[in-house]
Amino acid sequence: MSLSPASGTAGRTNWPAEILPVLENALTCEYASLTRTGAPITWPVGPYVAEDGRTVDVSTGLTYPSKAERARRDPRVALLFSDPTGSPVSGPPVVLVQGLATVRDADLQANTDLYLRRTLAKYPQAVARQPWFLVRRQAWYWARIWIEVTPLRMLWWPHGRLDAPPQRWEAAPEATAPPSDPAPTGAGAPGWLEPPADWRLRADHAVRLGDPVLTVIGEDGWPLPLRSLGATRVDDGFLVRTGPPGVLARGRACLTFHTHGTDMSGQENVVLVGEATPLPDGVHVRVERALADFSLSGSRLGQVRKMMRTARALAPRLEREAARRGQPVPALRRLR
Repeated sequence: MSLSPASGTAGRTNWPAEILPVLENALTCEYASLTRTGAPITWPVGPYVAEDGRTVDVSTGLTYPSKAERARRDPRVALLFSDPTGSPVSGPPVVLVQGLATVRDADLQANTDLYLRRTLAKYPQAVARQPWFLVRRQAWYWARIWIEVTPLRMLWWPHGRLDAPPQRWEAAPEATAPPSDPAPTGAGAPGWLEPPADWRLRADHAVRLGDPVLTVIGEDGWPLPLRSLGATRVDDGFLVRTGPPGVLARGRACLTFHTHGTDMSGQENVVLVGEATPLPDGVHVRVERALADFSLSGSRLGQVRKMMRTARALAPRLEREAARRGQPVPALRRLR
C-alpha cells in the first residue's frame, strides 16, 4: 500500500498517520447525520482536513442548509471514506470517522472565501471549466455553511478489506468539540426539490451506480455508515451484503448510491430510506421513499442548462437565508 500525505497536516495531529492521506486526498466521503426522529441520512460531500489538523470539514450550500441544521440539533455525525475514485492514494483503507459537529455560519463571507479557496486547490477543474463572470453569478452555490467534525473515534480497514476486523483509534475521554454558531432566526425555507413520487424508479436507476453505503444507528446511538459488498434489488427494496463482521443492522436505515468522475466533472446520487432487518448473510432494507437528489451528468451543455434551472430555483432563497443570519449575501471574490 502506497500512502503519501498531501498537505502536511500529519505533524499537527495525533490521528493515525496511515489514514491521513485518505482524509486529505479523497474527493468525496459519505456524510451521515440524524433527523429529528433519530433516523440517519447520508449524502456524498467533499471533505477537507482543516489547516490546524484538528477537524475534518464538510460544507453545504446556504440555500440548502438541511445537512447543517441536522448537525446543529444533534452533533453526532459520521464520515465514511469508502470511494477512492480520483484519489492519488494507492490501495487505501476504508476509513470511518465518528465525531461531533460544529456548525459555522456566523461569517458567511469568510465561509464563501474559504470554500472557493479550498475548491480551487482540490477541484481546480470545477472552476476552470467556466469563465469567471459565470462563476460570480453562482453565489447561490458558492455561499456556504461549514460543518467542522471533531473526530472522537476512527475505524479503518487496511486495503479496504471489509471482511476483516478494523483497526481503531479513539480520542481522549475528555475530548469534545466547540459549540456551533447560534441558530438563525425565523423559519427556514422548505425543500427546493420535490422527492420522487415512486421510489422504485430511483431504485431501478440506483443499481447502475455501484454498491451502496448502508447507514444504520449503532448500538451507541451514533450514525453508522458502512460500505456494502453488494445489493440485490427485490420487490420492496434491497438485500444488502454488509462488509464488517459483527454489525447488527436493524431499524431506521439509509441506502446511499453515488458515483462521480475522477475530476468531479459529473456526479450522480440516489438516496433511499426505510427499515433494516438483519438476515443471516446481510440486511433486508425495506424502502419507504426516495429523497430528492441533485445529480449532474451527461453532456457539458446539458449540465450547464441544469445549473441555470437550479440557479433560478435557488437564487430567491439566498437573500432569505442570509437575512435569517443577519448578514448580507456574500460576494464571490476572485482569489489572487
